[in-house]
Amino acid sequence: MRPAVHLAIPVDDLDAARHFYGDVLGLDQGRSSDHWIDWNLHGHQLVTHLVASGVGAVGDSEVEGHRVPIPHFGLLLPADDFHALAQRLRAAATDFIIEPYLRFAGQPAEQWTMFLLDPAGNALEFKAFTDESQVFAR
Repeated sequence: MRPAVHLAIPVDDLDAARHFYGDVLGLDQGRSSDHWIDWNLHGHQLVTHLVASGVGAVGDSEVEGHRVPIPHFGLLLPADDFHALAQRLRAAATDFIIEPYLRFAGQPAEQWTMFLLDPAGNALEFKAFTDESQVFAR
């Protein structure tokens, strides 16, 4: 088994989480109970746990003129998958915190990125590097 990330996040409505992560993002649902749902996040285990209220961002950080919500999580995707997801999110009338755009253009870490919130207020980032070998470039 290749290494994979396990991430547990709070949600305040499992039906809204099921719609967002299953229908909008297109993730496969795994096991579930009355209090949580497992999701296949491109080979990583994402678990949405029911809590009294969502979390939302606790702050932000400036990156290339944009206010990036902190905390956030997401995926590094191949460029074609990134653009397909951006189209899928637009078709679902998603409100983006940061619309899909090319960040650090012309630099070694050039990447497509976008930020959005799930229904509980968890911030997500999806990105695609122009050159995947530059993910950790300095």
